[in-house]
Amino acid sequence: MESMCGRPLGLKFNSVTCDLYIADAYFGLLMVGPGGGVAKQLATSAEGVPFRFTNALDIHPKTGEVYFTDSSILFQRRVYMSIILSGDRTGRLLKYVPSSGRVYVLVKGLAFPNGVALSRDNSFILVAESTTFKILKMALSDGGGGNNIETFAQVPRSPDNIKRNAKGEFWVALNSGRGRINGLEEGTEVETTVPWTTDPVAIKFDGEGNVVEVLDGRYGQQLNSVSEVEEHDGTLWIGSAVQPYVAVIKP
Repeated sequence: MESMCGRPLGLKFNSVTCDLYIADAYFGLLMVGPGGGVAKQLATSAEGVPFRFTNALDIHPKTGEVYFTDSSILFQRRVYMSIILSGDRTGRLLKYVPSSGRVYVLVKGLAFPNGVALSRDNSFILVAESTTFKILKMALSDGGGGNNIETFAQVPRSPDNIKRNAKGEFWVALNSGRGRINGLEEGTEVETTVPWTTDPVAIKFDGEGNVVEVLDGRYGQQLNSVSEVEEHDGTLWIGSAVQPYVAVIKP
């Protein structure tokens, strides 16, 4: 039923207008005003190609431009394993400009692009590639365009959402399968451990890609399938696409 009802995956408030932007896996980019109510559909395609799996978003605080991902132009969320098993690389990073209502394709050919986050100074953007276990970095100083992408970090499990904290650090949720997946791409071997834990469910990086902190799931059910970690005043708010609750970890 989710293709009929929708599946909101990405949420972000515009801090100036208080509009809530929503990346819905089936209905594209949506927006709800400060008073709430029915969501307005803003965009469903780019360059004539419909969104198939709208996933995550972030908002430029000065321009209001919305950066978001379309995880595949072939497969929808309900068959997401097909993206992984087929090695699909049709994902895109896009930008919506509110003043014109236009959508621009910044990068094509991504492998299951998922979470997206702007840096604190808005000079670059991070994108999680779920099937390569990579966090990609793209400079925005020249307007983007996909020719200036580099690997920001390699993570031990499939990355999901990326959320920046007030210090400019990035929490990357690792929405595992708690095991090793080989053969993600030719020549790739992914280690299953990072410093301080054998069950990493989220990793915090600084702006240079260095590991700052690792959240240990301890192989329990409470932090199984972590899809998002939002840090506020030292408290971690943790979401999951599987668990029926929000977890909170206080300092």
